Amino acid sequence: YNTLDNIIWLAESGESEQVVNMVSALSDFFRTTLSKGKDFISVSDERAHIQSYLQIQQFRYRDILEYEIDIDGNIMQCEILKLTLQPLVENALYHGIKNKRGGGRIKITGRADNDMIVFCVSDNGIGMTSERLEQVQMIIDGKLENNKEKGGFGLFNVNQRLVLNYGSAYNIKIESKYKKGTKMWINIPYKRYNVE
Repeated sequence: YNTLDNIIWLAESGESEQVVNMVSALSDFFRTTLSKGKDFISVSDERAHIQSYLQIQQFRYRDILEYEIDIDGNIMQCEILKLTLQPLVENALYHGIKNKRGGGRIKITGRADNDMIVFCVSDNGIGMTSERLEQVQMIIDGKLENNKEKGGFGLFNVNQRLVLNYGSAYNIKIESKYKKGTKMWINIPYKRYNVE
């Protein structure tokens, strides 16, 4: 809704090029979200999804958000569970960057590591105290009931989907320092995407 409101505001202001860019990013975002009902997509499609998401967010937070996506070309045609990285990026924006004064930066990397692919989403946001980090990790692991006040719901869902689809060795790991930033890692099996 915020994105649609922004599009209306841009259209009323005569910013037609910005409207086209934003509608295009929104269209790409929805296309990947739907993915013809598939649970698995290519890493290339997941990259396009987070690119669209970040383009949309950059319209809203242009003064505080920079981002970089650095995913190796040799894993682009590998398989990934749809909507794995976007919730981590969203978490970095809403819980890290928005709570920081000044410019924020999110970086997403992806690399092959033997028979696995390792993704990292890092931000230079507000970070977490050791107590908060422990609480979030417990929510993610399902050891602490999550609710809207405690946060961590999106990360819990991603972690559950990883474990259900790949096994208990595949989950979210977090490292965070208060006022320094946060890093989240996900590893998945290296598997070529089968286009049907």
